[in-house]
Amino acid sequence: MSSRDALLEQLRAAVGGAHVLTDDQATRRFRKGHRTGEGPVLAVVRPGSLLELWRVLQATVAAGRIVIMQAANTGLTGGSTPDGSGYDREIVLVNTLRITGVQVIAGGEQVVCLPGATLDQLERQLAPLGREPHSVIGSSCIGASVLGGICNNSGGALVRRGPAYTELALYARVADDGRVELVNHLGIALGDTPEEILTRLERGEYGEADIVHDSGRAASDPRYAEHVRAVDADTPARFNADPSRLFEASGSAGKLCLFAVRLDTFPKEASTVFYLGTNEPDELTAVRRHLLTALPRLPIAGEYIHRTAFDIGERYGKDTFLLIDRFGTARVPKAFALKSRIDGFFERFGCRGVTDRVVQAITDRLPSHLPARMRAWRDRYEHHLLIRVSNDQAEATREYLQRQFEASTTGAWFECDAEEGRKAFLHRFAIAGAAIRYREAHRGQVGDIVALDVALRRNDRAWVEQLPDEIERDVVHKLYYGHFFCHVFHQDYIVKPGVDPVAMEHRMWELLDARRAEYPAEHNVGHLYVAKPALVDHYRRLDPTNTFNPGIGHTPRGRGWQECCDRPAPVWPKAYSEAVE
Repeated sequence: MSSRDALLEQLRAAVGGAHVLTDDQATRRFRKGHRTGEGPVLAVVRPGSLLELWRVLQATVAAGRIVIMQAANTGLTGGSTPDGSGYDREIVLVNTLRITGVQVIAGGEQVVCLPGATLDQLERQLAPLGREPHSVIGSSCIGASVLGGICNNSGGALVRRGPAYTELALYARVADDGRVELVNHLGIALGDTPEEILTRLERGEYGEADIVHDSGRAASDPRYAEHVRAVDADTPARFNADPSRLFEASGSAGKLCLFAVRLDTFPKEASTVFYLGTNEPDELTAVRRHLLTALPRLPIAGEYIHRTAFDIGERYGKDTFLLIDRFGTARVPKAFALKSRIDGFFERFGCRGVTDRVVQAITDRLPSHLPARMRAWRDRYEHHLLIRVSNDQAEATREYLQRQFEASTTGAWFECDAEEGRKAFLHRFAIAGAAIRYREAHRGQVGDIVALDVALRRNDRAWVEQLPDEIERDVVHKLYYGHFFCHVFHQDYIVKPGVDPVAMEHRMWELLDARRAEYPAEHNVGHLYVAKPALVDHYRRLDPTNTFNPGIGHTPRGRGWQECCDRPAPVWPKAYSEAVE
């Protein structure tokens, strides 16, 4: 029996044959990224318990294969799938979505989440307790996993909470000598052996006496609320390579095998939504600076939408909006999985984007789903800002907006009713996937998408991008939207046919370097961005043998961090080169 067959037999023995997938059709939705990235794998393995995950990891590492950890596969930079075939070892992709579980501790003020727990599941479990997780709809991908957010220091729309972060985690790493070791930094006494620790944790066999509450380790970012108020600081509020937010599992980008994280939860507050529109960006700058510095408590969220993003989101994000609006978020991951299976079937016959074109043809025939006042503001104003504040800050916000726009000829605002506020933020969320649908619905008329998430300096008043003519002429549409109070923007460029998206992205990097922006801001490097030195050092410390997710951030793919496979040298952005020098 070959070593490959022997490993497959071990994996089947660990999780059951039905959960070891090797057929190209069966593995497609796991090895193909949500927006980018795809490559071959030896197998996709879907363990159903923490102990099964431990056995899969041990067998794969002992067999000398690469491990790519994956949960919901909702990432936008290809960081949880293979990136082509240029690896020196076969890949075992371990999908953890079967290992669900959220354990409420400390009276609901904290939770312990297992690898398959999604943000949607966590939000629903906390709702009866009047609490919320770090991220909620509008600040995260539908179906995204809790642990995926921690691995990527994901940001989000919630201004007070900052990037997803914890110093309390249970994880496995591969040491210098190739041994797999389990590290329990959860702050919960669970036993001595891996088998005992993992079994007791999954069963919830621990009590209050086993939990340490004063370990000095944080379960959320304790500094961000004050950090974001510093509107005159000459640096961004948050970005993935920020060394102050890289700690073991936090920012690990799949360089560890995470079994559980312990996180803070937050009180759910009644809130009010204000909808602003303007043709003068400086008016929104003034609003941002005032509300961040003058309100006793920070706004809950502040989301920016440019008119073009509004339009493309309204048309090409309509199905996402309607699906969530009518059926809730729980149905969306299953809908995406079904879509992937159907697309995979048709791709075998050379037909791409079948479901996108069919769904778009149907939704184009439906009436507008957005409130009338939002559509009216779209016609009048180029720049839109959605502001959500807790009700104890609503009157101060209302009075300020009245003063700010009283004499304005370029902007206005209105206070949303409950339905308008809900739909405004849902529309903002639906925009995030609209560029992908546009590309698939217009194959042949457009090229690819260049997608950037960018953190501007907190004191940067020139936040509206001006592209040089030589780049502008290659672009069909520019979608600008983002987390305005944090100065984090998503910039999606739909380019013309024949335009090299990689070359386009490198030109964009030069513009961002000149603006002293940081990128990526919250989606992590994946296989699109180049990891900067602090991030590479973090990865090397976590994974000295380069067993997990090699090549992430354009790092070496070979065993022991060696270059391999005749890969072309990456084009380093100017900011990286200067940091190295």
